Amino acid sequence: MLLHLVCFKYKPETDAAARTQHRERLAALKTLDGVIDLKVGEDVVRSPRSYDTGLMITFPDRAALDAYAKNPQHVPVAQFGVSLSEHIVSVDFQI
Repeated sequence: MLLHLVCFKYKPETDAAARTQHRERLAALKTLDGVIDLKVGEDVVRSPRSYDTGLMITFPDRAALDAYAKNPQHVPVAQFGVSLSEHIVSVDFQI
């Protein structure tokens, strides 16, 4: 299996409503083909090194991750996240 982790650091001007909408749109991706498990949440620690939102998705394999990346339901959500964020980091690894 493959674990896909993404963290979003929002722009200072990104308001609470937009942040909530982004998390809701990310959560809705749990129904896409190939997604075994999906969790999304707001950071609760708020340390200087914290990001604002974390996303964790488990896929059965790399092919499922690649299909997800191009999925027409995922692409606009990803673009929305980019528009709200000053920085995004991700890592994908076998579990």
